Amino acid sequence: MSKKNNRGLKEALRKTIVSLKRKPQTIPMLVLAVAFVYYSLNLTHVSDTTAKIQSQGMGLSGFCTMLFSMLSFVCFMNAYPHRKKTNIPMLVLMFVMLIGLIFCDSYYMGCISRAMTRADHPIVVDQNTIYIQQAFDMLGVHRIILIVGFVLTLLVPVLRKLLKKIDTSLPVEEGSEMVSLHLSQED
Repeated sequence: MSKKNNRGLKEALRKTIVSLKRKPQTIPMLVLAVAFVYYSLNLTHVSDTTAKIQSQGMGLSGFCTMLFSMLSFVCFMNAYPHRKKTNIPMLVLMFVMLIGLIFCDSYYMGCISRAMTRADHPIVVDQNTIYIQQAFDMLGVHRIILIVGFVLTLLVPVLRKLLKKIDTSLPVEEGSEMVSLHLSQED
């Protein structure tokens, strides 16, 4: 890598850290966005599994997961308004929705387990029904991502303090180089 590219990469990293110092809540928001996208991209497995097993509450559980995922983003954005104090009621509502999401995932996984282990006509996972195992595995990963997002949201004040300890100021000699560049361009 050339020296110019290395300097550009360092500057991009510095700007990212400065941005995170201003808004540390971006970290948990990105984790929750990953959870939403991950669930959405695997929604076909959930729908096919619901159609195959047809256990009571499975469809409602999948619907609630999508609904709570979207509404938790709205609550998250309203919990951290720009240049204002944290909106505690919205933050609490978001936590309630995240707990609801984790419950829905656990309930759905329980329905799959019961369908595969029931005494009469158990569901057998083979090449034609592999999507059931994929849905089960996906829900386990989704639940873990949600828990990580939940914990990171709780730790936003700690993240803020840790990020403030990172020095993102420009060295003095680089600042003087920028001034000399501006002066030489004016000639």
